[in-house]
Amino acid sequence: MLLTYQFKLNPTAEQVVILETWGELLRRHWNYALGERLDWLRRTRSQIDRCSLVWEPIGKIPDKPDYYTQASNLKQTKELFPDYKNIYADCQQQNLMRLDKAWKKWLTPDKKGKRGGKPRFKKCGDISSFTFPRVNSPKAGAHLTGNILQLSKIGEIEVILHRPIPDGFEIKQATILSKADGWYCSFSLEDKTVPDSLSIDEIKSATGIDVGLEKFLTTADGQSIEVPQYYRKAQSKLAHQQRKLARKTKGSKNYQKQAKKVALTHLQVARQRKEFHYQVAHWLVNSYDLIVFENLNIKGLARTRLAKSILDVAWGAFLQIMQAVAVRRGKHTRGVDPRGTSINCSSCGSSVEKTLAIRVHSCSCGLLTYSPT
Repeated sequence: MLLTYQFKLNPTAEQVVILETWGELLRRHWNYALGERLDWLRRTRSQIDRCSLVWEPIGKIPDKPDYYTQASNLKQTKELFPDYKNIYADCQQQNLMRLDKAWKKWLTPDKKGKRGGKPRFKKCGDISSFTFPRVNSPKAGAHLTGNILQLSKIGEIEVILHRPIPDGFEIKQATILSKADGWYCSFSLEDKTVPDSLSIDEIKSATGIDVGLEKFLTTADGQSIEVPQYYRKAQSKLAHQQRKLARKTKGSKNYQKQAKKVALTHLQVARQRKEFHYQVAHWLVNSYDLIVFENLNIKGLARTRLAKSILDVAWGAFLQIMQAVAVRRGKHTRGVDPRGTSINCSSCGSSVEKTLAIRVHSCSCGLLTYSPT
């Protein structure tokens, strides 16, 4: 099992400049490597016996670029641009791996026939993270000793360990990332002691949950949790800050200061929502051994006129957190098809017709359940 622990870093002013420089150089390399792939795709798109009526590239068609060819060109990149010699080699390779993964997701459909979006060229500041794939190994670029993180070509950085790393966990990789309030390090920890899940005979309590917009969720036994609406409550503050940002000259120091205030507000809302999700998930897992939920088409629902409210409650993020917490505790979760769940009785299976305005399920078998709106 892989877990991620994130800690804040306390770099010096010189180290902050190095970190920002690395991000900018990796962004340029991403754009160049993506340009190579798109150029090859354009040159090989037309059929061999006909040409486009609009335009047709001329010249020698380059070889098909992939991760291995672009990674082998890193040596030439460092000779042409000496600044890349100051970046740890594994970080540059990881940057190309990210591009290769995004490229394959775009061109190759998954098992369900869906493909990812087209990789885009990165604007200034878009790449604000880089990964050291090895930690605390002989040839690793990152070593954590106590609360000091030693990074190759950067130096020692203090780590604010607000919670200890559990004993027996192996640190697999470290990702340095920038947020609105500073620099952070995310450690990927491998826990080889995965707890055994409860057997079917040991399940003593089970419930089904129904998420909604009036109530964040309602359990099968009628317990409900209110929607906190963190984004809705921060809207007026955000609107005021964004109006001030619109009056600034784009690219100026005052513009950057105000943009940081807007980013900090968004970051606070995201952290409040995540903390709320974890609290609810731990409460459910502590209360029940089996939790059943609906596999909703959240992306489709987010295209309706209720999009802002649906994105504010973030059902998808909550369900992922709840499943992760349940696995960690050895509990069970199960997703079911949402079609008919509001009409078919979960006890006897009979159909109880009702409109959307009726939020109480009352069946002749005696089952009485509530659902949120």
